[in-house]
Amino acid sequence: MRWLTNGTIRKWFRTMYGNAKWFLVALALQMAGPAGLAQENIGLIPAGEKRSNAYTVQIEGQDIPVYAVKVAPADPARRWKAMDDKVRSAEYFDKAAFAYFDMQGPVTITVFCPEVVTSAKVLPSSLKIVPLVERRRLTLSLAEPKPVTIEVNGNWVGALHLFANPPEAEAPQPDDPNVIYFGPGIHEVAGVTVGSGKTVYVAAGAVVKGTADGRGPVFTLEGEHIVLRGRGVIDGSLCPTHSRNLLLVRGKDITVEGVIFRDSSVWTVPIRQSERVTVKNVKLLGYRANSDGIDVCNSREVLIEECFIRTLDDLIVVKTDKGQGHAGRIVARKCVLWNEVAHALSIGAELRENVDDVLFEDCDVIHDKGREWTLRVFHCDAARVSNVRFENIRIEESPRLISLWIGAFVWTRDPERGHIQDVTFKDIRAVANPLQIELNGFDEAHAVTDVVFQNVLVNGSQLTGVDVKANAFVHNVTVSQ
Repeated sequence: MRWLTNGTIRKWFRTMYGNAKWFLVALALQMAGPAGLAQENIGLIPAGEKRSNAYTVQIEGQDIPVYAVKVAPADPARRWKAMDDKVRSAEYFDKAAFAYFDMQGPVTITVFCPEVVTSAKVLPSSLKIVPLVERRRLTLSLAEPKPVTIEVNGNWVGALHLFANPPEAEAPQPDDPNVIYFGPGIHEVAGVTVGSGKTVYVAAGAVVKGTADGRGPVFTLEGEHIVLRGRGVIDGSLCPTHSRNLLLVRGKDITVEGVIFRDSSVWTVPIRQSERVTVKNVKLLGYRANSDGIDVCNSREVLIEECFIRTLDDLIVVKTDKGQGHAGRIVARKCVLWNEVAHALSIGAELRENVDDVLFEDCDVIHDKGREWTLRVFHCDAARVSNVRFENIRIEESPRLISLWIGAFVWTRDPERGHIQDVTFKDIRAVANPLQIELNGFDEAHAVTDVVFQNVLVNGSQLTGVDVKANAFVHNVTVSQ
């Protein structure tokens, strides 16, 4: 190729593209891949990781990996067993699938199925996406990054979860001394403690597994100004049930972003005694006993935003243990939630220090298959719970819609009962069968007070006072359009 002098090359560029500037533009467009798809954040399924055979997925015509994931069983009796039979909890499951990608503009998604598609549903319904069905293929368009769930031929338990991410910030350098870097492939870790000023990065195509012989959480973020981010998977499948959190947060100014948590053996992400924590665009999938999603415990200024959670136990919950500080200024918003057994958005049951200023807003509950309540304050101890708002929430299914409850239960530790006051349910849209709303105080000294229902639409009708069941220890309830 020595005969191609610089002058010859420039002349050829000008002939082909007009000038070198337009050649570089064309080259950049080619390297960017299909319109709307950020190719570098797809990743390959690493050797040893099981691929789902239930679906094939293309984004803008390009194949992307589809992962298998264990989820709670379709059969209610087996779901209850998964929660109650702690020793054998891991034996009760069905299979679903997920895939992830980054998008930098509108994309067309094509899903191929092993059988002819007779029906297809895209959730949340609030996105108003209707797929085009052609025999074993369905096609849909996604305008912006959102987690979407596709159910084919009524198979809700074996759904396909598509995690469409916004473009990722530039990845840190692997050799940075302040970075703990997990590149593509399977990694096994006994436990990683991350201190102040550090970043953990889990790249697309990486699966980080906690080992069975490890002690404590798989990852612990303890200190100040800590980041855990990426597009890969943090996995607890090697850990015995009830043994290890996937992530423990304890500190200040901490961010968790983008990663996927799969198969935690107990609470997935507890946030304890922390301040100024952001959990954004995180996806959690769990099926074993007490595999809560995100537990905010004795923490303040916590933001949980744009997450997807499908776990067996509570999804997003606020708790307070004795002597560890109050909880407050907590916001969970723009999340997509799938409840299997317990509560979707809740406060309690353990409430031994005060809780004030909690906002759940702009969330979609796409399924509630549970035996507990979708929206709840569940109070078993002595604290005061106040200024709680459930606003602009869309609930597609609920066997038990709303509960504010004070009483003694198996988790009770305090000798006295507490208080619930100033709770608002506003702009709620729900499908509930049957419609159940309960407000229960404990006694006159430990009552539920000042509850507002404003513009709550259930099964297509405005909620009325008749729909709200309250005992004698509930005062000042307002129901309005």
